[in-house]
Amino acid sequence: MGITILIGQKLGQGKKKDAGDVVGSGISIFAVIAIILTIVFVTFAPGVASFMNAPKEAFDSTSTYIRICCAGSIFIVAYNVIGGIFRGLGDAKTPLMTVFIACVANILGDLVFVGYFNMASTGAAFATVLAQAVSVILSLVIIAKRGLPFEFSLKSIKFHKGLTSQIIKFGAPIALQELLVQISFLVIVMIGNAMGVVPSAGMGVAQKLAAFIMLVPSSFSQGVSAFVAQNYGAGKYDRAKKALLCAIGTSLCCGVCMFFLAFFKGDMLASIFSTDHEVILAAWAYLKSYAIDCFFTAFLFCMIGFLNGCGKTTIVMIQGIVGAFFVRIPVAYVMSKIEPVSLFRVGLATPSSTIVQIVICGVYLFFLSRTLFKKEETNDAPNHELCDAEA
Repeated sequence: MGITILIGQKLGQGKKKDAGDVVGSGISIFAVIAIILTIVFVTFAPGVASFMNAPKEAFDSTSTYIRICCAGSIFIVAYNVIGGIFRGLGDAKTPLMTVFIACVANILGDLVFVGYFNMASTGAAFATVLAQAVSVILSLVIIAKRGLPFEFSLKSIKFHKGLTSQIIKFGAPIALQELLVQISFLVIVMIGNAMGVVPSAGMGVAQKLAAFIMLVPSSFSQGVSAFVAQNYGAGKYDRAKKALLCAIGTSLCCGVCMFFLAFFKGDMLASIFSTDHEVILAAWAYLKSYAIDCFFTAFLFCMIGFLNGCGKTTIVMIQGIVGAFFVRIPVAYVMSKIEPVSLFRVGLATPSSTIVQIVICGVYLFFLSRTLFKKEETNDAPNHELCDAEA
């Protein structure tokens, strides 16, 4: 996300050479991250499975899944860099298209490796890595055909002093927030694993589907971030605010559709990944809570995109941590202790945290909006005076 913000702001300021150097610094940073992630998670896969409280019956398969997925982390990291470039250019459609194709490839891979070859979790892991590889290759082909609106070559791939620190400044809070949020979801997975094999499997299926569903608000967030970054860099704050309102309205319409699909047809969706009736029902129950969250994420994700575009990544980190560790985990834990245990109630932890995060972002946006309005008035003042003088 740090790359997206900086590319957008540099293009908005008309500094195209800097935009190319941002890409080069971003590639360098993420190459190091990919190597570290691969070594650590491949080496310590059993430890990670143990931390996740994987059931004994599924411990070995969980370790294998983690090891294979993390061995292919280079594709995940590469896609994030490429997606950041597209969004920084104001192109949110291409990342959405490539992610959609990756999701389809993942589903087809599951059907082939798991359904046809009976490779279980190993097949699911191969399908995940293959899907990421497809998205990266497709993205590179698109870039090769279209080209980039700024100068970029292999010589650009290095740590550019100043730009590298800016990427880290913008990206580190977001990265930390994402890491901690994912850890919070791992904790919830641990809670699900402690409930038994069927709830654990159902939660796994539901989370795969939820990842697909959440692509919609996530795409709006990334699109808003890129658009706002360019207009923020150009000093067009009012245009950025109008984009936020427009995005929320459009995202909400999509959220309503996703709600009906997940809430009322969740069993049909879950049957794509499992043929076990109990697992399908468990996944549907958990998915219903995510369906409710579709309404709230329409607001939250667009707000986060706006704040990221403005470079206000620290507040994004704070609201994410508060939602994850002060709401999502405690609510999930409490709900898992209420008899009879219900995955739907456990899943309600997610929309509960989203509501709290909306409040935090809303309050911050209120004060930020007033500041930006004053800035825009200040920027416009000299232009008005010049026009009066010419008249």
